[in-house]
Amino acid sequence: MYKILLYGYRMKRRMTLMNKKRILTGDRPTGRLHIGHYFGSLKKRIELQESGEYDPYILIADVQALTDNFNNPEKVRKNVREVAIDYLSVGIDPNKTTIYIQSMIPEVAELTVFYSNLVTIARLQRNPTVKTEIAQKKELFGESVTYGFLGYPVSQAADITAFGGALIPVGEDQLPLIEQCREIVRKFNSIYGETLIEPEAVLSSGKRIKGLDGNDKMGKSLGNAIYLSDSEEEITKKVMSAVTDPNRIKKDDLGNPDICMVSYYHKLFSTKEEVEAVCSECREGKRGCVACKKQLAKNIIEELRPIREKRAYYEAHPEEVDKILIEGTKKAQQEAKETMKKVKKAMKLDYFK
Repeated sequence: MYKILLYGYRMKRRMTLMNKKRILTGDRPTGRLHIGHYFGSLKKRIELQESGEYDPYILIADVQALTDNFNNPEKVRKNVREVAIDYLSVGIDPNKTTIYIQSMIPEVAELTVFYSNLVTIARLQRNPTVKTEIAQKKELFGESVTYGFLGYPVSQAADITAFGGALIPVGEDQLPLIEQCREIVRKFNSIYGETLIEPEAVLSSGKRIKGLDGNDKMGKSLGNAIYLSDSEEEITKKVMSAVTDPNRIKKDDLGNPDICMVSYYHKLFSTKEEVEAVCSECREGKRGCVACKKQLAKNIIEELRPIREKRAYYEAHPEEVDKILIEGTKKAQQEAKETMKKVKKAMKLDYFK
């Protein structure tokens, strides 16, 4: 009787998921996640997860991380679990969201090969996102970029279509990659028949967060990030080093909060009343930068406390993290296998049926 009820529950859940649009997102495991990820994508992912309207999949993109870390595979391997723990710590629920490891889905690599026939080198070189990223990697590649890095949009198309990703939340700078995926899908369907789902880019409402140094981007390689896993001491030390108004030397100098990173972060972590007080007292020279930074550090510590506490639990129970990744990856493998059956049938590659 129990087995019948369990089977019925699973079938009901499967039918429910089939009626929901699949969302696909992910991160490259090149380091721990920071508050830029938190405000830029993680909070939105949790909101979509909890809405109950979608079937979210999140990939830990270790293969894509290797396109510019091929000479440091240990770094990528180490950070797979780190990223998984960050996901779980902020509230990604493995009972509602499938978390899986990209390299353990061989169908993605196979689809990448098939799709490589549908896009030209010239088209890849014209992709604005690819052009920008190649320019940023001059030190690594010199004048000759690798095939794997240039073909990033092709492998991303494989990631999306392997799981029938219908909605892909991205930042504005990633839109050209999704458009390239849509082109590949349209070309595949025009040649082999309607097989693949054409994804739709959903512009993320999360904004890009500036670094502590005022850089337009908070990044691991820039050394200007506050990580979700940072201790109270690390957070305080980093906040005390944040860039402020360079023209404000003494406490009673009139300041300009519009060019102060401490004021910028207060708008993310402090109440509306606190922000108004901070900016007003800064302009009037009534509050010193040290006091302002201490208040900000306290607010950041308090907001990230639940995340750090949850992270401490998973760090102490790595076997639970591994179990979540194994189960999520098994589910993803099954989904990818079903997609590959359809693709090979369409391409007349379904030999010995």
